[in-house]
Amino acid sequence: MMQKNIGIGDILIEKKLITKEQLESALAIQKKNNFSQRIGQICIDEEFISERAFSEILAQQLDIEFIDLFGVKVDFKLMAKFPINMLKRLQAIPFMEDNEFIHVSVIDPLNYESLELLEKSIITKPLKLYISLSQDISHIFERFETLSATKTLVDTIKKEMLTNIYQTDNTQSSVMQLIELIVKSAIKNKASDIHVEPSAFHVLVRTRVDGMLRESFVFDIEIYNALASRIKILGSLDISEKRKSQDGRFSMQIEENSYDFRLSTAPTLFGESIVMRILDHQKILLKLRDLGMQEEHIVIFEEILKSPYGILFITGPTGSGKTTTLYAALNEIKSITNKMITIEDPIEYQLPLAQQIQINEKIDYTFADAIRSVLRQDPDIIMIGEVRDIQTLNIAVQASLSGHLVFTTLHTNDAPSAISRMAQMGLEPYLIADSLIGIMAQRLVRRICLYCKKEFKPTKKMLDKVEKYLPENYKFYKGDGCIHCDFSGYSGRIMINEILRVTQTISSLISSNTNKYEIAKQAHEHEGFEPMLGDGIKKALDSITTLEEILRVTK
Repeated sequence: MMQKNIGIGDILIEKKLITKEQLESALAIQKKNNFSQRIGQICIDEEFISERAFSEILAQQLDIEFIDLFGVKVDFKLMAKFPINMLKRLQAIPFMEDNEFIHVSVIDPLNYESLELLEKSIITKPLKLYISLSQDISHIFERFETLSATKTLVDTIKKEMLTNIYQTDNTQSSVMQLIELIVKSAIKNKASDIHVEPSAFHVLVRTRVDGMLRESFVFDIEIYNALASRIKILGSLDISEKRKSQDGRFSMQIEENSYDFRLSTAPTLFGESIVMRILDHQKILLKLRDLGMQEEHIVIFEEILKSPYGILFITGPTGSGKTTTLYAALNEIKSITNKMITIEDPIEYQLPLAQQIQINEKIDYTFADAIRSVLRQDPDIIMIGEVRDIQTLNIAVQASLSGHLVFTTLHTNDAPSAISRMAQMGLEPYLIADSLIGIMAQRLVRRICLYCKKEFKPTKKMLDKVEKYLPENYKFYKGDGCIHCDFSGYSGRIMINEILRVTQTISSLISSNTNKYEIAKQAHEHEGFEPMLGDGIKKALDSITTLEEILRVTK
């Protein structure tokens, strides 16, 4: 069927995918582990080569096609003919059958004993082998299991659609049961978002847990229209409009608890992509110390919050927890003696002792319009959801210079970059210097699961990136994966951050239009500024998160 003698390490060197030194290192690890691992897998584990690059070169060498399982229609009825435990053990996916072959995708085509076992279980036709990525094969097994788990409910919806009773209460009830099943699963797994995504062959339901998307359900494409229409009805959207994006909101009672959902739809090639943001009301009760900030950062941040006026920026990409930090800051300083007004798009949570204003761009009521009206409301503290343009920035700065404490957010990668961004938007350096009191940049990283935490030795490549932050004796940890963390090794998230306090020296540098690198250098050497990577390394050394996670989100 194929060549059995193949020096894969030599081939990788010949193709210049790894070095001779890396091969020698891999051979040493293989010997140390009593030859229990293949050279290719060791090279992947040590990050000498990606799994995809290795699989493609192996496929070329063996004259086997490399296949992306997400690009083909997998025949789950064919999979059901085989014992699922055997397929999992062999890491094999029989995805198609034709007149000549049963087409099977595997991770390791050199595992002859396993392949012979699979061939013996198939007596009708010979196998035709393909190579796929291990992650893709794992996802197909997850799809198969979720399809099996929801088969009865989906079959009921299909039957009701075929008998032309789609508009009856029974059909809506069946679809609603499916929606409730999706929502319950997401809430149980502490997800922040639910994504319903149509493709050519299936409807994928993915949930974002701890910032990472996971595949939760896969349904036949036939039920997509019924599912999408019912979700849009919940959010009071126009079910006949499928060419434009729509936004809505709805509430749902799940096991005696009420949950709010922010709904968004967007037209795509195969239908509308639907995203439901699960709004967690516990976030508005958070305090600064609940966010995971270091004590020294809390002290600096609290000093900034005590300023009588000025503008504070929270920066970071979408989904980095900026809004949660703003609410925690407002919770810290809210009082019956001061007036607090927020301008948001959209308003996610109701904040005690705050007057909250909703932006409505459909009627041309923008952030800039709202700030102008707010300034006539005699506020002490103003929170602006996001600065999107120079007009909003100008008015926010003028508000801070006229005696108001202003909190807002900006999309930048680090704290010093916020100064450059304000200048790029058109604000004069002297206005930035006079109004700015502080900038906090942040990210969210996943926490190591407490139930399966164990010591972990990072690769040399990873250690080289953070060498200057490491103490003499250091230990890193990771989660091994268990039922408590859904075998991810992580459970929950925590903030890593950097805070740039605008002192007189920093203000002077900003006024003279100094670049962000010089400002960061001055802040680091004389003002105690610590880059976000340093904060992340401390949390990794304290076994709160992993080094891999820190390197994933920081530069």
